[in-house]
Amino acid sequence: MAARTYTSSHPRTRGGVEVRLPWWAVALPAIAFAALLLLISAPGQAHAAAGDPAVAHVLQRIQQSLSL
Repeated sequence: MAARTYTSSHPRTRGGVEVRLPWWAVALPAIAFAALLLLISAPGQAHAAAGDPAVAHVLQRIQQSLSL
């Protein structure tokens, strides 16, 4: 009894495997990248929260440790 061979319903390409992504798999990272780029490009509009000096102290320590 001969074994059946698997036949693919998708035609094979010569260069490798063809991958098809849904539209949201490309759109969501692009939107997230654009939003982060807008946040980085306009830092002058950010306002620091006045109040708790401990938070400012911790942020200052982090900034000092990263600038070494």
